[in-house]
Amino acid sequence: MSKSKPAFVCSACGAVASKWAGQCADCGAWNTLTESLHPPVTTGRSGYAGQVPQVRLLGEVEEAQDPRTPTGVGEMDRVLGGGLVPGAVILIGGDPGIGKSTLLLQLAVGLQDRLPALYVAGEESLQQIALRARRLGLPQAPLALVSETAVERIVACAQARRPGLMVIDSIQTMYTEQLPGAPGSVSQVRESAAQLVRFAKQSGIVVVLIGHVTKDGTLAGPRVLEHMVDTVLSFESDPGGRYRMLRAVKNRFGAVNELGVFAMTDAGLKEVTHPSAIFLSRHDQSAAGSVVTCIREGSRPLLLEVQALVDDSPLANPRRLTVGLEHNRLAMLLAVLHRHGGVPLFNQDVFLNVVGGIRVSETAADLPVAAVVVSSLRNRPIPQHTVIFGELGLSGEVRPVPYGEERLREAAKHGFTRALVPLANVPRRGAAIGGMEVQGLGNLAGLLDALA
Repeated sequence: MSKSKPAFVCSACGAVASKWAGQCADCGAWNTLTESLHPPVTTGRSGYAGQVPQVRLLGEVEEAQDPRTPTGVGEMDRVLGGGLVPGAVILIGGDPGIGKSTLLLQLAVGLQDRLPALYVAGEESLQQIALRARRLGLPQAPLALVSETAVERIVACAQARRPGLMVIDSIQTMYTEQLPGAPGSVSQVRESAAQLVRFAKQSGIVVVLIGHVTKDGTLAGPRVLEHMVDTVLSFESDPGGRYRMLRAVKNRFGAVNELGVFAMTDAGLKEVTHPSAIFLSRHDQSAAGSVVTCIREGSRPLLLEVQALVDDSPLANPRRLTVGLEHNRLAMLLAVLHRHGGVPLFNQDVFLNVVGGIRVSETAADLPVAAVVVSSLRNRPIPQHTVIFGELGLSGEVRPVPYGEERLREAAKHGFTRALVPLANVPRRGAAIGGMEVQGLGNLAGLLDALA
């Protein structure tokens, strides 16, 4: 038998090279090639030669609705698209200590009567898991626990017990006996995940993989790991905050960019059914540089407070600092304010913050950002119970955003009585929004006049 030859594997894309190089030839990433041992490749003919796969026409395929099992946690069901689909493989990642194991332990215990679970511990001992369950006050349900890191033995255990849900904590600690190398290497993570995915599809068992993240917040391991699974969930949190955001980055069985909000308590993670209320600070009186906007995360409208602080800069290059908003977006909006609104900010430091730790990526935040910058610069508070949303173009025009009436209804539900929105988002006659006064804006000059 031929011996295994050393090779170099890219940790970003999984490509294999015969020698080390500073840059991966396939994906172009730098300093990602690591040495690994690969078994020799078999060049003989496949035993499946001569078998022709069955071909079916698109119109002949029957439409079947995947049976879903609700998790019992509304925020989790929202992110997953309604529940757990048999044979689905879910990858969840997040910073260390954010609550990934806690959430899945609560989920596995809560599903015991409908979907028996098998919890595979690769990082913690069974005693640690039992102590966490008692600390969280979870009922002592007959949850099956196993401490194992070999994929072959895990699959054999699952075949014997036939659970409906299997949690792998975590995929970076798993290894397969078919490949050399330590657990956590690119080849081991890729092959271990591939075996678990094949087992899930063949058996119909829901497999949840917990993944580590790198320093920049991306999932550790090869990028092909995200392509193999059906759903990728990202667990996010504001440093030091008690609220956790669960976001669907990829979902083959539902919508992406859905957001679930949880609160970390002594009894574990509790779902927040009305997140708009926790993101609003509700000042006793109007404050300069603060306004409420309504964004849309997946299928849910959210009310957020946007704050700005504008101050004279002693530096030659004034500072532009953003928390929760893209830095380049702020620079563009400041240029529009100067060019089309006559608001000079070239000698001012501008600090912008989105309260609550949520990162805003949609353009509906353009108008509120411009409004709070002008409010802070002029030290003129925006009246309370006012909500602002809309996109601002480079020529100073105000563009409409989707789901305008739904955003207005969410604001009216929380007691807002005035709204500054694009003209195209003003409700039609007869579509009253809870007695709210809605003012349409066509350009930046209209916004400045409304704030005067």
